[in-house]
Amino acid sequence: MRTAIAVVKPSPSAWLCLIPSPPLTLTPGSRLSVPNMKETNTLHGRAVLITGGGTGIGRATARQFAAAGAEVLIIGRTAERLAETAKEHPRIRTFVADVASPDAPAAIVAAALDAFGRIDVLVNNAAITRPAPLGAIDRKVAEEQLATNLLAPVFLTQHALPHLEDGGTIVNVTSNPPHYGWANNSIYGSTKVALDFLTHTWAVELAHRGIRVVSVAPGITATPVLSHAGFSDEQIAVAGKELRARIPLGRVAQPEEISWWIVNAVRPEAGYLTGTIVRVDGGLSASG
Repeated sequence: MRTAIAVVKPSPSAWLCLIPSPPLTLTPGSRLSVPNMKETNTLHGRAVLITGGGTGIGRATARQFAAAGAEVLIIGRTAERLAETAKEHPRIRTFVADVASPDAPAAIVAAALDAFGRIDVLVNNAAITRPAPLGAIDRKVAEEQLATNLLAPVFLTQHALPHLEDGGTIVNVTSNPPHYGWANNSIYGSTKVALDFLTHTWAVELAHRGIRVVSVAPGITATPVLSHAGFSDEQIAVAGKELRARIPLGRVAQPEEISWWIVNAVRPEAGYLTGTIVRVDGGLSASG
């Protein structure tokens, strides 16, 4: 009896996994990763800008960066909220600005350079949502969402770009995938999908400069975004119950569970990560 033996020819990508490479060295600020992938303190002294730093994911991100040794500038519209984020965190500085204002990008970058002399990381986190079904979308409200969620990241990044060097990272905080609809969220959802497209595009455009661009896309997270949109506690509770029923893990995320991914996407150990979307949504996008 003869035994048939199938010979499988590896694909080019499979062969690449077998090609030996020289050991990589890691210095502070380097974008190369070490072979054993041990976490280091390589964020020490890095200059980080975070928009929407007064509450929620922005607040948690600022505190985690500061705890890792980074120097952080948080931007927001409310001085009191920013001060609460920075309280007992001497590495966190604050700057009051509306990111949607046309003159905000220049002012924010100037404040960062005045504080740190450089920019290593930009986290485009600020966003607003004003749910409305088609037929009830107000133009002014829609324009406010577009200005904050999409145009502000474009022009802030553009102003910061001359000061980002090899090893710099841009993180866009996005949301929903483009593959299914989201009732009552035509404007908000489309701005987040557009921001993911910018991540893909900027990653290609900036790779030759050693600048990485990544989206971190949270699922439903316990933040005050709906209360800021004018929803009552009762409305938020009802919406939360309905949303939890759709999430495979059966719960909403805490801001710290999202900020962990933002901070670690910036580490030099993540130096091969660019142009991609990291979805942290409890399986929501997988369940459709």
